[in-house]
Order: sequence, then C-alpha cells, then structure tokens
Amino acid sequence: MTYPWHLYVMGAIYIIAGIMHFIKPKVYLRIMPRYLPFHKPLVFLSGVAEILLGIGLFFKETKNLSIYGIIAMLAVFLLVHFYMLSSDKASAGFPKWLLLLRLPLQIALMYWAFRYLKL
Repeated sequence: MTYPWHLYVMGAIYIIAGIMHFIKPKVYLRIMPRYLPFHKPLVFLSGVAEILLGIGLFFKETKNLSIYGIIAMLAVFLLVHFYMLSSDKASAGFPKWLLLLRLPLQIALMYWAFRYLKL
C-alpha cells in the first residue's frame, strides 16, 4: 500500500525534530519544566522517541502504533507549552503570543496524525 506523500512529510518532520534534540539540546533544556527531574536524559529520550515514531510512520506494520505514540507524545508536550506560559523566565524569551499560538498548533498536529489511522 502506498501512503499519501504528506504522511512521509510528517515522518520526516518528526525525524528532523528528534535529531535537533541532539544537535541543539540547550534549546530544549531551556524550556524543560522545573518540576521534571533529569532534564538532559528527558531531552535525549524525547528526541529518540520523535525519531523512532517518525520512522515508524513509513511502515505498514508500525504506522498506527507510531500515530498513537505521536498523539501521546504531543499531549505530554502540552505540559511544556503550558509551563512556558507560566512566567517570563519559563517562556525562555519567546513572546506570549507565539506561546499561545503553539497550543492550537499542537492540537492541529495531533489531529493531523489522527487522520492517518484510517489509511
């Protein structure tokens, strides 16, 4: 079965995003909520998860599992987005309007993944 090209785009986006956790870990460490322990391992673990889930989208046997994983991962990442809205320090210098825009974007990304379950 051939999947639509945009499913492969989604997979590539998650793979690239996951790789960025290793190339620029400081970016992700800056936005880690203070209440979470082990910031550096969590940044790397989330990078590995994004890479594996992105790759999983390319194969029929793992596509649905990867979609559920992506939706769950994005739901967990919402905690980071809400944390960043909690104070100026937590915002890591990002403007509040941009942080607010990320919330519906996160929901849209979850919906985008969910749409591929029926394929």
